[in-house]
Amino acid sequence: MLKLFKAMMPKEDRFFALFADHAETIVGGAEAMKRMLAGEEEIASACARITDFEHRADDIAREVLLMVRRSFITPFDRSAITDLISSMDDAIDEMRKTAKAIMLYDVKAFEPQMLGISALAEQAARLVVEAIPLLRSVGRNGAHLDTLTERIVALEGQADDLHEEGIRALFYAHRESQPLSFLVGREIFSHLERVLDRLEDVADEIQGIVIDHA
Repeated sequence: MLKLFKAMMPKEDRFFALFADHAETIVGGAEAMKRMLAGEEEIASACARITDFEHRADDIAREVLLMVRRSFITPFDRSAITDLISSMDDAIDEMRKTAKAIMLYDVKAFEPQMLGISALAEQAARLVVEAIPLLRSVGRNGAHLDTLTERIVALEGQADDLHEEGIRALFYAHRESQPLSFLVGREIFSHLERVLDRLEDVADEIQGIVIDHA
């Protein structure tokens, strides 16, 4: 009876597999977003792919939260698990919001700084993918995880600079003749910046796990 009960319980390793699956959706969304802004993929197609990745991410996040409630043993504190998966989910959610705004306002052309921020988002997403498997052995991988999270934070800082540069360029280009274009562009920039903010949140959650468990 005890063996049957144990067999029915969620396995601790499944948390790491689900984290890894979710991280891959973040990379997929970031890659689609960058290709769209670079003109390498048709806008509607890229937005649809981002939405598909976001739906998959939501399914994974729900599974993780369900496992947290059902598991007696978890690899980290329950709050650390829920905060990590929630921050990861927020990142892909913000990518979808970016795509929805682009579709809503029928944006066809993008500022170079927008492409620059999207490229930074893809880099940060790939660092998350690299970091997640290392959480299986936090003690052994603490220094490497510190390096990866610091790189994500640095990318977010670069995105802030591009955001300010892009907003300034938009303002001077459209302040007199096309104020609506400035407002639309500013909203797209804001969504893109928040993608990096959310990825920085993921880095912060990973760093918290390192501090608590390394």
